[in-house]
Amino acid sequence: MIDRSKVIFGNEISSRDYKKALKSKNKYIKKFGDDSGADYPVRIEENPYIGESLGVKNVLVGDLSKNAHYDPSRNADALEWDEEKGLIVGNIRMGFGHYRISMAIASAAHSMGYVPYWMDLNSYGETTCTKVIGAQNDLYSLGSRLSKNPIFNKLVWEPVNYEGFRALSYNASDQKNAELMAPVYKNVPKDIPVVGTHVWPAQAALHAGMKYVVNAIPDNWPMALHFAEGAVHAVQCRDAYMGYRILNGMNKEKVCKPMPEESLVYTGHYIDHELVAGIEADCAARKARKASGKPMRFLLTIGGAGAQKEIFAAMIEYLIPFIKSGKAALFVNVGDYRNVWDELKAEIPGMAELSKEHMDNWADTEKFAASALDPDRDIVGIHGFWHKNIFEAVYCTNLLMRGCDVLVTKPSELAFYPVPKLFIRRVGKHEMWGAIHSAEIGDGSLECRDIPHTLQMLDMFMNTSLLDEMCDTICENKKTGIYDGAYKVVELAMNMKQTASKD
Repeated sequence: MIDRSKVIFGNEISSRDYKKALKSKNKYIKKFGDDSGADYPVRIEENPYIGESLGVKNVLVGDLSKNAHYDPSRNADALEWDEEKGLIVGNIRMGFGHYRISMAIASAAHSMGYVPYWMDLNSYGETTCTKVIGAQNDLYSLGSRLSKNPIFNKLVWEPVNYEGFRALSYNASDQKNAELMAPVYKNVPKDIPVVGTHVWPAQAALHAGMKYVVNAIPDNWPMALHFAEGAVHAVQCRDAYMGYRILNGMNKEKVCKPMPEESLVYTGHYIDHELVAGIEADCAARKARKASGKPMRFLLTIGGAGAQKEIFAAMIEYLIPFIKSGKAALFVNVGDYRNVWDELKAEIPGMAELSKEHMDNWADTEKFAASALDPDRDIVGIHGFWHKNIFEAVYCTNLLMRGCDVLVTKPSELAFYPVPKLFIRRVGKHEMWGAIHSAEIGDGSLECRDIPHTLQMLDMFMNTSLLDEMCDTICENKKTGIYDGAYKVVELAMNMKQTASKD
């Protein structure tokens, strides 16, 4: 097996950093064991939540009773791999972002006639792979929550997310840890292409001998964290392309050897087929609602870490008079954090009586999202959404996005979506580049780092032509292919296999 922790794109790792990488792997072996000799069975089932809409099938590994996505009450039949049209979407749940990107890839693949297999490396409870990912996910979630403390954020969280993850030495440790994740791929057909929407599924696939791997990099702040050497790396932005290509700043002041040309591809934004196909109609509907004086629909989405509740509370409280007067309406998706919705209602005077709840009822959520696209339907008040299941919790935002006017979000993966956006304060300094990129291409605001600037931007959307300007720009962006990244990632993965079969 190639030792991908010693040399990264021709750049040698120091003996000190290599020893640290070994120490990191051994720490996890001591804590969780080494199952490299395990022979985990693999089972394929229909995904009961997004299977119908996105064509997704779940890949279950090992003891079914310890698989997070296995439901014994369904008595589902096992399915066979489609080795001709199959595409594995390798992912983890770390917040909601990587799941959302995976859904975009699956949606694009399904629209192109391929079969997307959902392989969540954080769902195989008995495996060392899942235990290692779970431990790191817990640390990241804790850091996100602690980042509300300005001292911790300034001295620890932002430096780690911005410079710590940028270093080649960090990738060396990640690669060594990813060797412990490879066993989950052991009984997966090696010639089915893999798209990793986090670097660990891509690294693990390569360590396991998967032949065709695309690493869909989420961030446009270049960080060595995202390297999976041996894969084709996809990036969403051209400025990110240059930073990744030359490994900019990844070994302090030293000039690094660049990535080979064939290892890096600019694709554009990873967006669901349904959202891309609806861009013109949805933007026209937004402009028509504003022109006729209908309530402006703000979609507030709270991510998997459940952070930034105080910002959303301030926005809701500020908007309540406008909601009562028919100038604004709210869609609030709290994901799988029911407590956040209950706390918001309890804390904000007047919110409860304006609210209609859509709680853990997917049919109701789908019906509401469809009705929001009806030009004859007026949406008023506050609509709250919560779903216990992770697939529904994440995809709810995607469904509501088409019928909203403005998406309110931190500048994470949602920064790339083709909808007018108001960016609130980031969680991690690397995220600031999402807002910068969106502002540069004209489909989102600057990052509002405090509540007064956030409220100012609400007024800008309601009282100026900003919404119309962003809608026009989104339609122009579509013509240049900016939102076609998910299709291009799928093409990359399938072309790797097709090219190899011709040789």
